Amino acid sequence: MSMNKGRKIEFKIGNIAIGGDNPIIVQTMCNTNTLDIDSSINQCIAMINSGAKMIRLTTQGVKEVAALKVIKDSLRSRGFYTPIVADVHFNSEVAIAAAKVVEKVRINPGNFSVVHKEAEKEFKKLIDVCKEYGTALRIGLNHGSLGEEIVNKYGNTPNAMMQAVNQWIKMCKKENFSKIVLSLKASNTIVMSQAYHLIYQQMINDGVVYPIHLGVTEAGNEDTGRIKSAIGIGSLLRKGIGDTIRVSLTENPVNEIIAGCSIVNFFKNDYKNLIEIVEKQVQQSEVPNINYNQIMKGINLTNNEDLWREFIIRASSLFGPMLLEKEIDNYNISQTPFTEEKITTLKENILQAARRRFYHPEYIACPGCGRTQYNLEETLKKVKEKTSHLKGVKIAVMGCIVNGPGEMADADYGYVGQGGGKVSIYKGKEPIYKSINEDDAINLLLQIIESDRN
Repeated sequence: MSMNKGRKIEFKIGNIAIGGDNPIIVQTMCNTNTLDIDSSINQCIAMINSGAKMIRLTTQGVKEVAALKVIKDSLRSRGFYTPIVADVHFNSEVAIAAAKVVEKVRINPGNFSVVHKEAEKEFKKLIDVCKEYGTALRIGLNHGSLGEEIVNKYGNTPNAMMQAVNQWIKMCKKENFSKIVLSLKASNTIVMSQAYHLIYQQMINDGVVYPIHLGVTEAGNEDTGRIKSAIGIGSLLRKGIGDTIRVSLTENPVNEIIAGCSIVNFFKNDYKNLIEIVEKQVQQSEVPNINYNQIMKGINLTNNEDLWREFIIRASSLFGPMLLEKEIDNYNISQTPFTEEKITTLKENILQAARRRFYHPEYIACPGCGRTQYNLEETLKKVKEKTSHLKGVKIAVMGCIVNGPGEMADADYGYVGQGGGKVSIYKGKEPIYKSINEDDAINLLLQIIESDRN
C-alpha cells in the first residue's frame, strides 16, 4: 500500500522531472575511465539508445571534472540531452567543481569529508554552488561506508543508515536546499529494504518526502544479480516508494538499463493483477502457484536468452518481496517451457536472494566503474566457476578500495583489485594477502577458503 502523507518534492534534473507523480527513471553508470573521453561518449550513447534517462560517471579528481565537461558538451552537440551525474567520493573540492559542470552530483555521506568537523562547512559550500548552477544533489549512502561515529552510536544497522542520511537532510533544510535525491544501498536485500522504509517513514513524519533512488549495491552478475535487484527494488516499488532505480550488474552497463526497464514496466503494467491472484491463494492457505503464461502475458520476445531474463525478473519481482517480508514461505511456477533443473535453480536463487534459505555461495560484486583497473567481469566469472560448490560461503569481488573493504564487510572472503595487476585477498575484514599478482589471486583465495573448511 502506498503511503501518501507528506509534501512530495519534485524538480527537474536537466530535462528530466523526478519526484512526486513523475514516471520512475531508469539510470546507469559508465564503467569506462572518465579520462577516456571517446570511450565514455560512445558508452553513454549506447546507454541512451537503450533507454537510460540519467548517466553517472566516476569523478575522482579535477581532471575527471574537466573530462566530464567535454563528454557532456560532446553529447549535447550530437543531440543527446540525458542528464549527466558526477560520482564523487572523499573530496569535497571535486564535488564543488563538478556541480558547476553537470546536472547532478552524487556524494557519499560516509566519506564525503575526511574531517568530520569540516563536513557541514564544506557541505554548505557545495550547496551554495548547487543553488547557483541549478545542480541536483544525491545523498548516496552505501551500507559499507557508514561513518565511524554513526556505527558507534547506532551499530551497523538499517537504522544507522537512516540516521546518517537524515543528518544530511537536516543540513539541506537548514540551507533551504531541496533539490536532493536520497539512496541507502546495501548488498543485503533485507538491510536495503529496511533502510529505505525507515528513511521514507522518517520523511513522512517530518512532512517532506524527497525523491528516492533505489538499488541493491554490488548485486553481482547474470541471473543472481538480476534476481537480487528485482527483489530489493520490487519490495519498495510495490509500496509506492522510489522515483529512480539502478540495477547494478557486473556486466555491460547497457544490460542494467534493460533489466531496470523490465522491473519498472512489470510494476507499472502487470504486478497488480498478478499479486491479487497470489494474495487470494494465500488467504485460502494455499502455496501460491502462478503459471508461466500468467507471468509472461503480453511479452513477445523471440530471443531465448532475453525471454529467460524477462521471466526471471518478473518471477523475482512477484514472489521475492513477499518472501523477503515473510508474507509467504514458498511458491510454485508451473507450465514453463524451461527444464525442471532451471526452474529449481531459479526457485533456489529467489529464496536465497530474499534471505529465506541458502543453497549456493553468495557473491557480492560491484558493477565496476572508471576506478576499476582490471577485468572485473571476467574475474567474477572465474571466481564463480571455481567456488560454485561452496554452499553458504559469502565471497566478494570488488573493483577498487573506494567501497570495496566496506561493502564486503559482511562477506567471508574478498578479492579487491588494487590496479597495476595487483590484488588484495581478505578474510572477513582482514587482508590476508596484499599486492599479490592478479594471476595468482583466485587460486590463493580458493586455498584460504578450502583450508578453513577442512
